[in-house]
Amino acid sequence: MRFLLRSALLLTLTVLPLSQSWAGDVLDRIAKTSTLRIGMTGSQPPFNVRNRDGDLIGMEVDIANLLAGAMGVELKIVEKPFSDLLPALEKGDVDLVMSQVTATLERNRRVAFVGPYYISGKSLLTKSSTLAAIKETEEIDRKGMRIATLKGSTGETFVKRRAPKAQLTTTKDYAEAVDLLLNDKVDAFLADGPIIRLTAMRYPNAELAMLRQPLTIEPIGIAVPPNDPLLLNLVQNYMGALEGSGGLDALLEKWFDNAGWLTQLP
Repeated sequence: MRFLLRSALLLTLTVLPLSQSWAGDVLDRIAKTSTLRIGMTGSQPPFNVRNRDGDLIGMEVDIANLLAGAMGVELKIVEKPFSDLLPALEKGDVDLVMSQVTATLERNRRVAFVGPYYISGKSLLTKSSTLAAIKETEEIDRKGMRIATLKGSTGETFVKRRAPKAQLTTTKDYAEAVDLLLNDKVDAFLADGPIIRLTAMRYPNAELAMLRQPLTIEPIGIAVPPNDPLLLNLVQNYMGALEGSGGLDALLEKWFDNAGWLTQLP
């Protein structure tokens, strides 16, 4: 795995030097300050999360570190609530966003995306065997149905559009949504499949159940400022090298196929 990732870095370093005078504003700032600022929530395992020692770990954290290393700059991860990440990118408070962000039509009108580095889909976590057996979205679109999901996420958009009769509760992070479910304050927690599977694994005695099939298919990518095509080009080349060298597959295996990292969580 180390060989594959190292190969990806070497390929990337030969693509676009940061010292070019025609670099855009964001890329120019990265070069001048030798710092790459990447926004993420720090609460979306296995993509990004804090371990029991308080350190950030996860697939996106690994990609961020490799990207900064390939560019020869220092990485600064800026933690913000999910709903504040894209506004921070638009304001210039961060250079990139990597936080399980789905590339949607609405978001792509605001920022550019590189990827996807993961294909996900919305799923439900519930204590109800009846809900866990649903096959169509229409089955949750009814009065009395209480659903929790992350504020500003595609989950919130999904419920508003596809299940408008349901009672929607938005939360600042996944932990709050899970707490509502465990305490029977909502009937279901809606999130991307990896989050749902991980939550079920972390609470084996809670008798939680999840859908067998995802409700949606969603591409997860890196959000990039729309006004800096050379930064977009650099990140595209990097991710292409990471995928082509097998480094991306190695990271997917590390964080999605092996459960050993779960012991690091609080």
